[in-house]
Parts: sequence; C-alpha cells; structure tokens
Amino acid sequence: MQMDDLARLAAHHGVATSYQPAEDVTVPVPAATVRAVLGLTGVPVDTPEDVREAADSAEREAAGRLLPPTLVQWRGEPAPAALAALPAGTRLRVTLEDGAGEAAWDPRLPLGVHRLTAGTPDGRTAGATLIVAPDRAPAAPARAHGLLVQLYSLLSERSWGMGDLADLAELARWAASAHGAGFIQVNPLHAAVPGAPTDPSPYRPASRRFPDPVYLRVEDLPEWEACPDREALAELAAQGGELRREVLEKGALIDRDAVWALKRAALELLYAVPRTPAREAAYRAYRAAQGQGLDLHAAWCAAAAGEPGERAGFHAWLVWLTDTQLTAAQRAAREAGMEVGIVHDLAVGVHPEGSDARFGPFHARHVSVGAPPDAFNARGQDWGLPPWRPDALEAHAYAPFRALLRGVFRYAGAVRVDHVMGLFRLWWIPEGTAPAGGTYVSYDGEAMLAVLVLEAHRAGAVVVGEDLGTVEPRVREALARRGILGTSVLWFERDWSGDGLPLAPEAWRADCLATATTHDLPPTAAKLAGAHVELRDRLGLLTRPVEEERAEDAADTAEWLRVLDGLGLEAKDEEGAVRALYAFLLRTPARLVGVWLPDAVGDRRPQNLPGTWDQYPNWRLPVADAAGRPLTLEALTASPRANALLSAVREGGGTRTAPPGARPL
Repeated sequence: MQMDDLARLAAHHGVATSYQPAEDVTVPVPAATVRAVLGLTGVPVDTPEDVREAADSAEREAAGRLLPPTLVQWRGEPAPAALAALPAGTRLRVTLEDGAGEAAWDPRLPLGVHRLTAGTPDGRTAGATLIVAPDRAPAAPARAHGLLVQLYSLLSERSWGMGDLADLAELARWAASAHGAGFIQVNPLHAAVPGAPTDPSPYRPASRRFPDPVYLRVEDLPEWEACPDREALAELAAQGGELRREVLEKGALIDRDAVWALKRAALELLYAVPRTPAREAAYRAYRAAQGQGLDLHAAWCAAAAGEPGERAGFHAWLVWLTDTQLTAAQRAAREAGMEVGIVHDLAVGVHPEGSDARFGPFHARHVSVGAPPDAFNARGQDWGLPPWRPDALEAHAYAPFRALLRGVFRYAGAVRVDHVMGLFRLWWIPEGTAPAGGTYVSYDGEAMLAVLVLEAHRAGAVVVGEDLGTVEPRVREALARRGILGTSVLWFERDWSGDGLPLAPEAWRADCLATATTHDLPPTAAKLAGAHVELRDRLGLLTRPVEEERAEDAADTAEWLRVLDGLGLEAKDEEGAVRALYAFLLRTPARLVGVWLPDAVGDRRPQNLPGTWDQYPNWRLPVADAAGRPLTLEALTASPRANALLSAVREGGGTRTAPPGARPL
C-alpha cells in the first residue's frame, strides 16, 4: 500500500499521520494505526485498492462540493467565506431551528442551528448546517474568588455517608455570606454506571447529559413528609447516619455503593407516594422537554440494574428529582450573593457501556481516547473513554452535543469543560494498541466552539476551559477570542519559552481561572512539605530514585518561596505559605481565583492520584484537617484556619493586580 494514498485518505477524514509533541519534533503515526482509525469510522481500507479508490472518491467529492457540511456565522462578523465562493446568482434559503419557519440568507439571522440550502443557476443544489452564534460567550465577572470542591468529600451532619446537593447549597451560602465568594466549582455530577462496585471516578460517567441521583438529599423531597411508611424511612436514615459516622469517626472510606443502596431503598418508598398536581405537572413537563434522550437513559438504567422495562419511569423520576435539587443549589448560591454560582464540571467522555455510548451512532466502538507521550508520562495515557465520531456529529447537526450542553447549563452558573482541547482534536487509541501508538483525530473545532458559545449564551453562563498541558497555539487563540476562560495552575506557570522561571504575577493571563492546585495534584500543604513524593515512593510509582525526585521537588518549591519572599508575602510556616501562595494568585490579573477547599484546612491527601487504581483510595476520601481527621461541613465552616485563609483571600481582592476596568470585591 502506498503511504501517499493512505495519507491522502487520512487527510480527508481528519486523521493525523504524524504529530508534533514539540515545535522541533515530528513523530510519524504507524500506518496500522491510521488504517485502524479510518476503518473504525467506516472507511474501506482492507486493500491498497480500497485505500486508493476511497482517497480518489473523497477528493472528487470535495472538488465538486458547493458547500462544506457546516458553516458558522459569528454574530457581527463577515459571512462565511464559503458563501462568497458560490456562483453568482446562487439562491440561499434557511430553514430555521426547531421548525421556526424559513428565511432568505441574511447575516442577521436569529441565533440557532439552522439548515442552509443553496441552489445555483445551473441547477446544482447543496445543503449545510448553519450555526449562528454570538461572537463571545457570556463574560466572567471582572474579579471573583471561589471554592473548588469534590462534593462527595464534603459531609455535613445530615449527610448519608457522602456529600449531597443540600450540602452544596449550604457551602455556597456560607462562602458567599461569610467570605464574599462568587462561585463554587464542583466535580462532575454526571450519572454513574449502576452496579457494585461502581467506578468511583466522576470522570467516567454513564451519561454526561443527566445527573446522578446519589447526590440527592432524600429527606428534603416533599414526598418524604407525605410517605406513610415512617418507620422504614427512619431506619434508612439511621443507617445513613451510621455510614456518615463510619467515615467521619472511624476512618472508613466513602462508600458510594452503600450510600446509593440506602437512598435507592428510600426513593422506592417515596416513588409510591402520590405526587401533588403541581409536582406531577412539573415532572411531566420535564420529561416532555427532555424527550427521547431521557427515555433512552432511563431505559438503560433499568436494564443495567437488571430490572424490567417498565421500571424506566422510576429512573426518569430520579433524574427529575436530581435536576430540581441542582437547580435549587444554583438558586441558593445566587440568592446568597454569588455572581456566578455553581460551576459544573463537564467530563471529557463517558463509560463505553454507559447510556450515552450505547445509544445512537455518535460514539466510536473499539477505540478509546487518551494522550500521547509527554514530559510527564513517557508511555502516554489511555482514559478508557470512547470518542465521539466527528462524522456522526456533523451528519446530525451536532444534536447530541447541543443536548448535552443544554442539560448541564440548566442548573449552572458556569461550566468547566474538561480537556477543552477535545473540541478540536482527540488522541484516538485503537483497541489493542498502546497509548503511544494512537493518533490525533480532528473535529470541526469552529462548529463545536460555536455550539458551546451559543448554548452558554442561551443559559447566560460563563465557560471555563481546562487547557492544561500541550495545547496548540491556534486552539488557545480561538478559545480566548470567543470568551472561553483558560485554567492556570500556579506550579505550572513558568516562562517555558524563556528562562523557565516562575511567571511574575503581572505576566499571567487575565482570562483564566487561577488555582494553586487541582484534584489531580497534591494539596498545597503536601506540595510544600514534599509529602506527595513520599506517597508516590511508598506506592512504587516513581520512575527514578526517590532522592532525585525529592531534590527536584524541593528545588521547585524553594524557587516559588523565593518568589513569594521577593514580593513581600510572608511564608513563615506551612499555613502562612499556603496563604502567601493564594495572595500571589490575587496579584495576578486572573478574573477568577479558585481556592481548593482542602487547602483551607491543611489537608495533605490528594483526592486522586493519577497512575493508580487500587493502590490508593481515589475519589473516596473526606475532606480532613492537617492531622488527617475528617471534618464535617459544620466543622469546616467554623475552622479558624479555613476562615483565616478565606478572609485573607477576600481582603486581598482589593489590592491585587487587576485587569482594566476591574472592580474590588
């Protein structure tokens, strides 16, 4: 098979035949990988003749095409170039979104995802999806600070063994009223895959469109008070209290499956309680609005749990209940004075056997996404998540992406898009291939971005993109141009193209969420003490002698401490150093500054330790103090250390470097 034929074919389908991990390095992709990826999207590649004919056919089709499959019209900007290239006299008609009628082409068409039809004077016709979007997503506040929390880890004195949506609302009220916080960012609350043991990772959900009922505060449902089986409910609540005590007082890990077993039993009892006319009407309206997507997800939940099909109604009801409490949490945050409210995390993908992946033609089978080798992982990464097929998204006018965004934006003040670079390309790894042997597959990044901006505009919500790691310059430029905030983590902000030293605060970008750490990194106290190196050494995760790791990490930390000292930010002890690092963030022009909640109380344990499975209790640890003692939400809000840090963050907001036109909090 001639590689030039394969390369021609791959180029037409957005499959890379090489990639550049660095500006001066080009890595060829194995031909077997290219053929495998093309085959997974239905392109014939069995023989050299197949490849040649498919490449020739693709080129002929492209040459004769009047319009590309998708066009984007950014509001207030020139019409798409493809329209100017049409023959003189071409007639353009637009079928508006959701059957709202027809119109002639006009750059002032209403916002939406429409269908454009072109007819030339010589009788040729063509159709394309037309996305009309605002030129930018809604703007973030000029300045705001907030908290970052893994919700399951925050237990109140009423929680049933893990944090819930009422805890989220209460945290928001306290953070806003006591410390002027403008937002609370939480982990993905997407629906998990049923069954025991459940994958505890919130980044591998069954569905990204629908939420997980495990986060319900069951006692807050109106049906609780109306349920006649009070004794059974009281017993379940008592068992929930015991789960809470096991975690908080006896050192047990958070057991999501045990929590769900109790809540599920209580919800079964509540489902039998007749709903009031108003609640029944609200439930029916929700089901109608969500349409077939909810029906399929609910049917999948029933099937995955080994239940008969008629139980789908129960699972649809659970989704509605969770939606109502999510909406209530956002309302509580805004009523408490938050400018943004709850920031929901949109995971990069879904479980291969979840409802999103099992229904419809949108996810590729026998392939997963990940990352190529880099300076932090020489073997690359396989996340075990099936990718969306770009051809299927395009053919269906991005309907599943639009539905997903509308679902999450319903109850969000902002959305954080995990691995936002995935809007433009993803690293595909065919089944049976090592992560390093994958390749990039491109998506129509402008179309994906336009849909994201459109739905954010409709919801009035801010968008934050997680753009850590290797990012093509064009991607960051496109995101910034459309008002998508980036993510900047203190330890990574260095002058990588220059002397490699920590960036001065005024050199940071303004349009970002700035943080000291993330759920995948050590808490700040652990970083300062080098505890994360010792942890990885104990677990056998280091790839070089521990002495080298200690020395390099200590030098990195010392360098940052010298920066703090040079700025007059005192770091006399661990607690003082944590405050100084957040004071540094407040001197940057970052629009949003996020405080990792465990940092507020000195917790040294990471919530997730990449590269581990059963060696470490990922996603199952409660927030704890500096001595490792789990804290309730009530204890945390009363913590002198937490209140001192958050008060300093609030007070520092008036003196930090700010972008033009910024106002103090």
